[in-house]
Amino acid sequence: MKKTIRIWAWLMILLTVVPQTSLAITIQEEEKLSREFMREINKHYDIIQDSVITNYVNHVGEKILAVVPPQPFQYHFHVINQDVYNAFAGPGGQIFVNSGLFEALDSEEELAGILGHEISHVVCRHISQQIEQSKKIGIGTLAGVAAGVLLGATGSGSAAGAAIAGTMAAGQSLILAHSREDEMQADQRGVVFLTQAGYNPTGLLTALTKIRSKQWFGKDQIPTYLMTHPAVEDRIAYLSNWIGANAATIDKIPVRPSVTFDWVHTRLIGMYGDEDMVLKEYSAKVAQHPDDLFAQYGYALVLERKGDRASAMKHFRIVLQKRAFDPMVLTDLGKTNFQDGRYTEASKILQGVLDITPEYPEALYYAGRSLIELGRYPEAVRLLGDLLRTTPGYTSALYFMGNAYGAQNRTPESCYYLGLYYKARGDNKNAIMQLEKAHQLITDAEKKTEIEAILKELKKHGHDEDDAKDGSGKQKR
Repeated sequence: MKKTIRIWAWLMILLTVVPQTSLAITIQEEEKLSREFMREINKHYDIIQDSVITNYVNHVGEKILAVVPPQPFQYHFHVINQDVYNAFAGPGGQIFVNSGLFEALDSEEELAGILGHEISHVVCRHISQQIEQSKKIGIGTLAGVAAGVLLGATGSGSAAGAAIAGTMAAGQSLILAHSREDEMQADQRGVVFLTQAGYNPTGLLTALTKIRSKQWFGKDQIPTYLMTHPAVEDRIAYLSNWIGANAATIDKIPVRPSVTFDWVHTRLIGMYGDEDMVLKEYSAKVAQHPDDLFAQYGYALVLERKGDRASAMKHFRIVLQKRAFDPMVLTDLGKTNFQDGRYTEASKILQGVLDITPEYPEALYYAGRSLIELGRYPEAVRLLGDLLRTTPGYTSALYFMGNAYGAQNRTPESCYYLGLYYKARGDNKNAIMQLEKAHQLITDAEKKTEIEAILKELKKHGHDEDDAKDGSGKQKR
């Protein structure tokens, strides 16, 4: 319930940026919404930072975007670590797929189908239209629906389900009519984008069919996707008819197996799926098919999660017998040694990865952390600095960068990186405290100016939150 209140409060703040006399929000206003939206998402949700997974999803998304007309936004694709069937588009080109839905998919075509649909929502600017529509149906209704989207409702008994049910009573017909139109328009645009990008649009159809079938597992297991993306039956019928009518074109687009999808999908399941279920599944697969490298890899990942690191390392090495120079598997082996306290061995393995692939994010991260544990702080700073230059969104690296500087009694730099870490986490209080200390101690004029700009942004955000509340602490209407 507390999370529901936080999301409602956030929506009240965001909606204050929309001029009451405007007919629709501008691109600049939507970009501001996007920044605030991501601040809250990062504060309350576990966004997967694994570069193997996120880079792959972004690669598929960018392949579709290559055929989309020029866009005013820089698109970003994220995977939320949440075991529910959902995907949604936020303001300003922010697109999300929940790990639970990703796990249920069986091909790159299906993933592309989901991403193509969400891209089309952004292309059609449905988010800005919904905010405009809120002037007709009331902010309270919009806030309730959005709360359900963000909370990831899993059924009528959940807090999110209650939020939707309670607030949609008055404006239900108008919201659903608008949403049905949006869904059909997104499908109509989406299948064209998919076809032009070289993806067979049957992937979207099979993905929707899987999502629909999940609702039959129990009355409290209605997929969130069906609540936030209505009219699934109409959509399936439309897609079936469209595919039939365009069979001559679609038949020329082969559904090619994607080995990359298979590795990433196995990684996602092994690292983020239900531990006990995944352990049981991959244990059986390895016993029945010991030559199945995907099974061996998934088994190693879940064994590492369960704390059986010796067995995990054994199965990683089995995979490496066939994929000796695979940076992903080598990094996993190095990471497992790090988790087991074998810092020297971890450092050697991870440095080997960096000799092959110098900018491999996870190798830089765990190599840097291994060096911190070994007391080799300047080397750790160099590697973590390389990581932050090549992968700026690697938030946790900021924290260890601050630690490495702190261990060298370099307090100004330590406070600076810790401040950036807390800022990225949405902890404005600690961010301001660390950055003010850094500003006081740092002598470099250019760095001082940078910190002043960051502090100004953080304090302005705090004032915006305060302005959205009245004296009783309740959100203004």
